[in-house]
Amino acid sequence: MRKFQIKVDDKIYEVEVEEVGENESSAGTISAPQPIATKVKEKPVSQKVATKVSPAPAVAGEEVVAPMPGKVLQLKVSEGDSVKEGDTLLILEAMKMENEIVANASGNVKKINVAANDMVDTGDVLLVIG
Repeated sequence: MRKFQIKVDDKIYEVEVEEVGENESSAGTISAPQPIATKVKEKPVSQKVATKVSPAPAVAGEEVVAPMPGKVLQLKVSEGDSVKEGDTLLILEAMKMENEIVANASGNVKKINVAANDMVDTGDVLLVIG
């Protein structure tokens, strides 16, 4: 059994290697590398708790949510516009494809929570129709 020290990414590992002869089986054991214990002075890490805050108070009506994460390329409507079910509300780019987000109800656009070039996640409320 021979011992070696190996340095990988500024970490030193001590390994033991057993030589296996030509006539012997190759069932020799090799121990897993173990880091050499060293004292490391750790600096305290400030912990920030990220919370997702909705951009505006809730508005009563039918919410149109993002079906996938992506980038809002273009808004096709403004607050107060009258829309019918199936009308295109905005264009959402996801995976290099432009997706039309359509109205899921008829009514007036009460609130728009996004703007062009905004990044959205799946389930984010894009706008409210009432």
